[in-house]
Amino acid sequence: MSALFCRTTVRAFIRSKSLRPDTRRLAVRTLSSGVGEPQQTTESAPPPPEETWEDVPQDFYDIIVSGGGMVGAAMALALGSDPVLLGRKILMLDGGPRRVLTQVPDSFSSRVCSLTPGTVQLLQDIGAWDHINKMRVRPYKRMQVWDACSDAMITFDRDDLNEDIAHIVENDVILSGLMQQLDGMQGLVDVMFDTKVKGYKLPSKAADGEESPWARVILEDGRALDTRLLIGADGPKSLLRQTANIRQMSWSYSQAGVVATLKLSEPTVNNVAWQRFLPTGPIAMLPLSETHSNLVWSTSAEDAEMLLQMQAEEFVEAVNSAFWQDYKREAAVDSAVQTVQSILSTISPGGTSARQLPPSVSDVDGDSRAMFPLGLGHATQYVKHRMAIIGDAAHRVHPMAGQGVNLGFGDVSCLRQVVSDAEASGEDIGSVDRLLEYETKRQQAVIPMMAAIEGLHRLYSSDNPALVLLRSVGLQFTNAIKPLKNEIMGFASK
Repeated sequence: MSALFCRTTVRAFIRSKSLRPDTRRLAVRTLSSGVGEPQQTTESAPPPPEETWEDVPQDFYDIIVSGGGMVGAAMALALGSDPVLLGRKILMLDGGPRRVLTQVPDSFSSRVCSLTPGTVQLLQDIGAWDHINKMRVRPYKRMQVWDACSDAMITFDRDDLNEDIAHIVENDVILSGLMQQLDGMQGLVDVMFDTKVKGYKLPSKAADGEESPWARVILEDGRALDTRLLIGADGPKSLLRQTANIRQMSWSYSQAGVVATLKLSEPTVNNVAWQRFLPTGPIAMLPLSETHSNLVWSTSAEDAEMLLQMQAEEFVEAVNSAFWQDYKREAAVDSAVQTVQSILSTISPGGTSARQLPPSVSDVDGDSRAMFPLGLGHATQYVKHRMAIIGDAAHRVHPMAGQGVNLGFGDVSCLRQVVSDAEASGEDIGSVDRLLEYETKRQQAVIPMMAAIEGLHRLYSSDNPALVLLRSVGLQFTNAIKPLKNEIMGFASK
C-alpha cells in the first residue's frame, strides 16, 4: 500500500513539476570510424512558432512518437503493449494517410528490407509479425558474397541450411502489418493520420515556473500537444533533431542505389541472397519468390541515371553482366589467392564452401526501377531533456549490409526498455539522465556497425592490386574459420 502511495505521489510530482537532474553526460558523443574525416554539420533550426506557451490550446500525452513510418509505428506499438505503461497516454503522429494493404498486390514493390532474427523477434513481441507473415515474406537460408576482382568469396548459413538467416519483406507489407496491429490497440495508443507538424518547442532542464516543463508539438492546424517524452522518428532530415540543435556528422558517397524487381529466367528454390563487390560498388540480388528477386545496385550517380534510362532488355543484360562477367584481374593476385585457398583446403577440408552460381535474369518489372542517393549520417546526440531520436533521425548507413532499418528497430527495443524501467521505478521518463542509458547503449551498438560498413565500403571501392590481395586473403581466412563467421552473423543478427 505504501509503495503504491509513493509511486502515485512521484507520478503526480512529475506531472506538475520539472525535475532537475544533474548535468552529467555519460554517453559517447562522437563518431570516429578511422576511415576518413567526416564533415561535421550543425543544421540550423527553423524559426520557432510565433505562438507562446499560453497562446495555444493544449492536450497532454505522456509520450508522443512523431513519425509514422516503420520505426515510428513499431515504437508506438512497443510502448503501447508494455504492461508497465498501461494507462499512460501514448500518441503517434503520422503526416500521411493510414497505409494498410487491403490485399497483397500481384506485383512486388522494389523497396524491401532484410529483417534479421532480432527484428523479427521484436515484431513478434509487439504483435505485428503475424499480420506481416500472412501477407508476403521470403526467408533465405544462405548468403554468398564474392569479389569481382578475384576468386575470393564467403558464404553465411545456419546449421547446414536448417535455419533462416533473415527474411526479405517489402516495406509496404511491414508498414501494413504494423498499422493493422495499431488498429487493435485502440485505447492504448492514439494515432493521428494526415497530421503535419509545424514545429517543436523543447524545455530547458531547469525550467522555472514561467516556462512549461514539457516538450511541445505545434501542429499546422494550430493545435498544441504537450508531452513528458517526445520521440522523433521523423527520418534523416529530422525536424526534431534540427530544433534540438543536435549536430549531425555526415557525408555523401556521390553514389546512388538502384532498386528494381527482377524476373528470373526459370523458377528456382531461390533461398540464397547474392552480393558481388564490383569496383564501382556492390550489387545484390535478394529472393522474393521462386520466380522473382529484388535488385539493390550501388554505383555512381551517373551510372545509376543510365540504368534507369535503359530499355528493359539492355537493363537485364547489364544486371546479368554485373553478376557474371570477368573484371580486370592481376595474375599475381590470382596466384596468391589460389595458393591461400589450397592451404586452407588442406588445413580445414570442411571449412570452405562450394561456390554457387546466381540465377540469371530474364526481365525487369515495368515501373519497378528507382534510385536514391547514398550517404552516411550520425547524430552526435540521441537524447536531450524530454526528447529522443530513433531510426534514420539518429543514424543512416550504406545499404550494403542491409542493416539500416534493423538498427532502427534496435533503437525501438532499447528505448522501450529504458522507458519501461524508468516508469516501473517511479522516475521521470523524460529526464535526460535517464534517457542517456538509451543513447549510450545504442551508440555502443550502432557506431561499431557503422564503422564496419564504412570500412568495407572503402576497402571494396578500389581495384588497387595490393588492396584486392589484402581483402581477398582476409575474406578467404574468414570463410574458413566457422566460429568467426558465426560471430559475424551473430553481431549482424541482433
